Amino acid sequence: MKYIFAFLILLSFSSCQITETINLNSDGSGNIEYYNLRDENSFAQLGRQDLRYEKFRDTIFTFQDYITKYQDTFVRFNKADQALFTEHANVKMHIKTDPVQMENFNKLSLDFKKIDAIPDIYESLGLANSLKENYPIHRKSYQIKCTFDGTVFKRVFTITDPEKFEKDKKEMEEREKIYSKYKIVQSYTLKYFFPKKIKSVSNEKAIIGPDKKSLSLEVQLSDCLKNPEITNLEVILESKDFQ
Repeated sequence: MKYIFAFLILLSFSSCQITETINLNSDGSGNIEYYNLRDENSFAQLGRQDLRYEKFRDTIFTFQDYITKYQDTFVRFNKADQALFTEHANVKMHIKTDPVQMENFNKLSLDFKKIDAIPDIYESLGLANSLKENYPIHRKSYQIKCTFDGTVFKRVFTITDPEKFEKDKKEMEEREKIYSKYKIVQSYTLKYFFPKKIKSVSNEKAIIGPDKKSLSLEVQLSDCLKNPEITNLEVILESKDFQ
């Protein structure tokens, strides 16, 4: 099952539009949302069918719902894994597959008090499947960490397992060669909203909004998976929000 799930993740990443949205308040609290929309035209070009998506599904749940539902499985994991599951307890998940309307997405969101204390919601769905199917947790080779002190916001990508990261990178490059003959939509967009006006932003590709309190950064997903540092950001806000 874990290999099937890994394959589905790769297939999804080869035909999707991902949007990461963060809304920050002046006290450091806020909300983060991760939205993964499968592009049906791109998916069809790959000539592969996933039987899971033949049935309509529209479900909303929290990770805690899974911990409660699969408690017998939860207790079989070691203490470290149980702690990781618990970190994601408040993550809300919305999964929808509609073969008639050709709509397929998953949305993960979390309200937080401090952004540097939130779990990596990118892995919430994978962890939920590990818990449901009772298979080992897939460990990533990197970490994405965000911090905000009221004036400076940082989004930093860090490699935690260099050997595995290089292996994953080579696999991504091989897949890119295979998919290069298709016209596939692969976008990864960051949309961030701040409580004060932006003074400066480190990433030259970031676009500051007309209100000066928001920014967006769009990259190709394949580029992001090969070189995730391109999504690193340091945003400095005005010390006072002059109108």
